[in-house]
Amino acid sequence: MRVAIGSDHAGYELKECLESFLVDLGHEVVDLGTHNTDPVDYPDYAEAVGKEVMGGGADRGLLICGSGVGVCVAANKMPGIRAGTCHDTYSAHQGVEHDDMNVLVLGARIIGIAVAKEIVKAFLGARFSEEERHQRRLSKVIDIEKRYTK
Repeated sequence: MRVAIGSDHAGYELKECLESFLVDLGHEVVDLGTHNTDPVDYPDYAEAVGKEVMGGGADRGLLICGSGVGVCVAANKMPGIRAGTCHDTYSAHQGVEHDDMNVLVLGARIIGIAVAKEIVKAFLGARFSEEERHQRRLSKVIDIEKRYTK
């Protein structure tokens, strides 16, 4: 799987650990920054990862900031992006299976590397169920997005 990954300065160290973890699992990684711990603005990286997923350059996205909240809010402003902040494996796989989540968001100041790795594995191993009830609900989410997108 091709995974776009990005973080702000608070998420940089976790991003670096997860990038090598993803490569070890056999995934192709598109690292969209940041590339050090110098202060940066999280919306820039949320947009970069979102664009890569929207444009088909990545199958899924992974965003990391201090809490997970900022990049999640920013990423969800983009059409077709369904980002979720997950700090447990159930939410990570269920978000994909039921809601077709395509961007996983982690808070580097909330969880450690071992938990982050398990969450990432759950996210990447999950597939949208395509059950009628989940399709119906996802269609409603997409309709909401369309109504408010100019």
